[in-house]
Amino acid sequence: MSEILLQATGLRKSFVQGENRVEVLRGVNLTANRGKMAAIVGASGSGKTTLLQILGTLDSPDGGELLFDGRSLLACGENELSRHRNVNIGFIFQFHHLLAEFTALENVMLPGRIGRCPEGKLVKKAKDLLAVVGLAHRLHHRPGALSGGEQQRVALARALVLEPQLLLADEPTGNLDQESGNGVFSLLHELSGSMGLCVIMVTHNIKLADLMDKKYSLIDGKLQ
Repeated sequence: MSEILLQATGLRKSFVQGENRVEVLRGVNLTANRGKMAAIVGASGSGKTTLLQILGTLDSPDGGELLFDGRSLLACGENELSRHRNVNIGFIFQFHHLLAEFTALENVMLPGRIGRCPEGKLVKKAKDLLAVVGLAHRLHHRPGALSGGEQQRVALARALVLEPQLLLADEPTGNLDQESGNGVFSLLHELSGSMGLCVIMVTHNIKLADLMDKKYSLIDGKLQ
């Protein structure tokens, strides 16, 4: 098995604004390995989120190649990509996007219920993950009764409940105070090693980025 899980080569993306075409990505190359963390930093509006969406197949590039475990994702149909996202990728964002009417446990279980996983196995997996992120005592609390850091840890457990190989994180600590943000990052770092999880994180926090295995800077549409 290759250490390389995700490989992007020459990714290009542009958008039309009025009469102008704006090039956001101009030949991006990236390699991400199993069990490792990679940071993507850059100025606001530089295209970091656009790149993350393409890596997660939520958007398509105008050109280039994207390989997951050696297989071309750009050659896949939408049904195949939908299954790929569900099975192989977890997503976590700056805002937790938890459902207010559901408990922590129910929120974590949601992807598995959508995927029609066996209920008993799903309940155990969700409880185990909430224990891993330090929330075994908060299973039946709704998001409104949780702190910001706790909400983001629930979102992290939800992203991992289907045991993805890749976790894409878009500013997961950006909406948290320093202590809570450091706690979420420490969890990500620990899980990357213990689960063999490949993590790609977009962040403005240079101190956190410097702690990761690899740091990319997105400048003028290219990673450096």
